[in-house]
Amino acid sequence: MSSDGTGGLDLLLVPPRARAGWRVLPARVAAMCVVELQKLRHDRTELYTRAIQPALWLLIFGETFTRIQVIPSDGIPYLDYLAPGIIAQSTMFIAIFYGIQIIWERDSGVLTKLLVTPTPRAALVTGKAFAAGVKAMIQAVVVMVIAALLGVGMTWNPLNLAGVIAAVLLGSAFFSCLSVTIAGIVLTRDRLMGIGQAITMPLFFASNALYPTTAMPTWLQYVSAVNPLSYQVDALRGLLLGIPAHLPLDFAVLLAATAIGITAASGLLGRLAR
Repeated sequence: MSSDGTGGLDLLLVPPRARAGWRVLPARVAAMCVVELQKLRHDRTELYTRAIQPALWLLIFGETFTRIQVIPSDGIPYLDYLAPGIIAQSTMFIAIFYGIQIIWERDSGVLTKLLVTPTPRAALVTGKAFAAGVKAMIQAVVVMVIAALLGVGMTWNPLNLAGVIAAVLLGSAFFSCLSVTIAGIVLTRDRLMGIGQAITMPLFFASNALYPTTAMPTWLQYVSAVNPLSYQVDALRGLLLGIPAHLPLDFAVLLAATAIGITAASGLLGRLAR
């Protein structure tokens, strides 16, 4: 911590060493990500408390519906089918309220300091987005451990696990950018909290996290087709369970959604700081 109390912000305030132009942006993104992750050193409570909900989904919902066998699961045990969906759900729930932190930084004056640094706004948003992804990755590990203890048959191929990390990072980055975008529109924590609560469950239920899209009514299938969570779940299911998936399409959609999210959030960051 520096004498003026800025702490990790020094990484952003110090002008970069002379380097090729293409290297400046990644360095700023990494610095912003490190600044965000340093907050975990002071308070890890959120990580522990947020692990409770996915554990309950697996232990109660998953075990119960495995026994009564009412939901089609493409020929695999329902608990196995559900586990990737709960990983995606838990990471989304972490990221979708990330905008509240941005509003808090606005109210405390931190956001204004960040915006006057040489760091591009896109780098600020990207760093924060992927910091949310790292937090979500910790949550995903917790869910995977619980799922393994419950007997879910997951593959542990290193390449597949690398793909899981990428899917979690991209999905969380998109939903955190969506949250920042909403924050830039509504400007207050109360409004953001209300909208976040209003859209999380529809996003979750309008995806293939709990059931295959073929079991949905036609209109809901169209909603699921434009829901990035569906593509994240499909990627996680294919990578973790080794079942057929549309991985090129899944990652293309997640990359495009993240890029759009970063662009939208960056454009509204200045409005949030006014």
